[in-house]
Amino acid sequence: MTAPSSGPLRVADIAALLGATIVGDPSVVVTGVAPLDRAGPGELSFLASARYLELFATTAASVVIVAPELAEVAGACGTRLVVAKPHEAVLTVIARMHPRPVPPFVGVHPTAVIATEAVVSPGACVEAFSVIGAGATIAAGAWIGPHCVIGAGSAIGPETRLIDHVTIYPGCRVGARNLLHAGVRVGSDGFGFVHRDGAHQKIPHVGGCVIGDDVEMGANCTIDRGSIDDTVIGEGTKLDNLVHIGHNVRVGKHCLMAAGCVVAGSARIEDLVSLGGQVAVGGHLTVGRGARIAAKSGVVKDVPAGETWSGFPARPHREELRRAGATARLPRIIAALERLVGGGTDT
Repeated sequence: MTAPSSGPLRVADIAALLGATIVGDPSVVVTGVAPLDRAGPGELSFLASARYLELFATTAASVVIVAPELAEVAGACGTRLVVAKPHEAVLTVIARMHPRPVPPFVGVHPTAVIATEAVVSPGACVEAFSVIGAGATIAAGAWIGPHCVIGAGSAIGPETRLIDHVTIYPGCRVGARNLLHAGVRVGSDGFGFVHRDGAHQKIPHVGGCVIGDDVEMGANCTIDRGSIDDTVIGEGTKLDNLVHIGHNVRVGKHCLMAAGCVVAGSARIEDLVSLGGQVAVGGHLTVGRGARIAAKSGVVKDVPAGETWSGFPARPHREELRRAGATARLPRIIAALERLVGGGTDT
């Protein structure tokens, strides 16, 4: 059965949960969570930065979680919960008020197709019209949503959830406590061809995909299998929607990739790397540990550990800012030069 909402919470209960100081009425009842500008009576919001004081002045929220330095600022909401880290506190409240969903049942739906050689734990949930191939294993607590396909010889770890229409190609391994959203494809062939005899001949891809523990993949991510090695996604890494990982790529632990990122074949993304939206990383390159790449950047050479790069082609961020500034001044510089030589007019 789906876990029910925990229901309304009193401010006093939320304060005990967060270890917060109450300013105002501890008996106020909270029924939901919303942003400052959209919160209404009975809802809780948060204020972590002075840049949102204008919204705080007019919010209709009944309770606001505030940082200590903002606890006494003027605002429409008189009941406040004072904590050191409002962002983290509101996540705790959301988790309490909206528990994670649980499988609708334990077992295999009658419409699912399970190969006789597959091993499905009695503690797993396999929903309607899913297909489990020969030799595949589904661990205890795994939740296979409707219309998923688990290829022959693949393995799904404990407490991992595949939302729906997820395809795990044969011979792939998905670790524990993962969340794969609708349309994810793990283990499709990489893009590899050799021009021979006047045509592009496909390079066979006989490697696999190894997905570590606690990984999340947004809707329609695609992870190519390796050619002769494995493609690897490290534990704790989070991929936004529409991320593509090419063949033989190694992604380290606890990386973040925003929507639309593309990592070409055999690249190395080391631990704790952050890629902004629509970043493209060229093949066989290395992005060093802890590096940050700004949105829409194109990485065409190795990025040292810990650095922030931006632009196309990507370069150290300060260097890119100087280049952009110089480019913006070019029209004025050209106009001045034309006046000096008498060969043009201002534009």
